[in-house]
Amino acid sequence: MRLTALLCFLALHTSPVFAEGTTYGAGLTTTEVVKISTLMDTPDAYVGKVVQVEGVIEEVCPKAGCWVKVTSDRPSESLTVKVKDGEIVFPAEAKGKAAKLEGTFTATELTHEQAIEYQRHRAEELGEAFDPASVTGAMTIYRIMGTGAVIP
Repeated sequence: MRLTALLCFLALHTSPVFAEGTTYGAGLTTTEVVKISTLMDTPDAYVGKVVQVEGVIEEVCPKAGCWVKVTSDRPSESLTVKVKDGEIVFPAEAKGKAAKLEGTFTATELTHEQAIEYQRHRAEELGEAFDPASVTGAMTIYRIMGTGAVIP
């Protein structure tokens, strides 16, 4: 009887990091959280590495739930976490919620023409107007290719 009670207690009270909420994908496998400001200040130190970030979800892909934009610890800064279509689907209700997200930090270099098409696509997804003249040159996109998340 005591063993059963102990096992039930352990099952309920030993859980992965930030387990309160809904787990998406593989969940969280690392315990170290890297600030988004740190990633953006020193991206070369993290490109290709698995990182975990936390922040408030400010946008969710309205078409397929295949990405979320997460606020940084620094005002007016954010980072996109993109997942493979269909592997994880972030619900629209996640917007405004705190989250921990994990995956591989990546850098994608875009030419000026590619940057225009990227920004055009983003505007289309969000239903916003787009002016190609607003893109003035090449750009680097930093984001996390997500493998897991926990959202309360």
